[in-house]
Amino acid sequence: MKKNFFLRFVLSVILLMHSVISISSGDVNNFGLQYLDTIGFSPFGLYLAWAVKLTHLVSVPLIWIDKCIRPVAILNILIFAFGIYYVHWQNGWFVVGGGSNGIEFNVLLIFGFFNLIYPGIRFGKAVKADRGAA
Repeated sequence: MKKNFFLRFVLSVILLMHSVISISSGDVNNFGLQYLDTIGFSPFGLYLAWAVKLTHLVSVPLIWIDKCIRPVAILNILIFAFGIYYVHWQNGWFVVGGGSNGIEFNVLLIFGFFNLIYPGIRFGKAVKADRGAA
């Protein structure tokens, strides 16, 4: 976890909180059965909801040990992109303030994961990797 410590830390905390709280409260079941099934994912809504939460949960240690970062990031980007489309888009941009339950948080998470995949890109040009830097 030498590179992007703060980004890795915050992404893993967010994923951990979203998965553990949702699983322990039973909200993951409600989301699958009462939302995903009703918007056309029946009879797979419950399984899809659990797949999302378990993906988040498994992502946490992989982010910390710096393993499978590209697949972890891609899976989470897809989850958050589908979340924007199916859950948040109709609520606009703002999560709070100018609205509620909007897309801004998912957009931030998506770009955070893109930064894990491409840490050397800065405003249109790639920065060469530090050699020998800790």
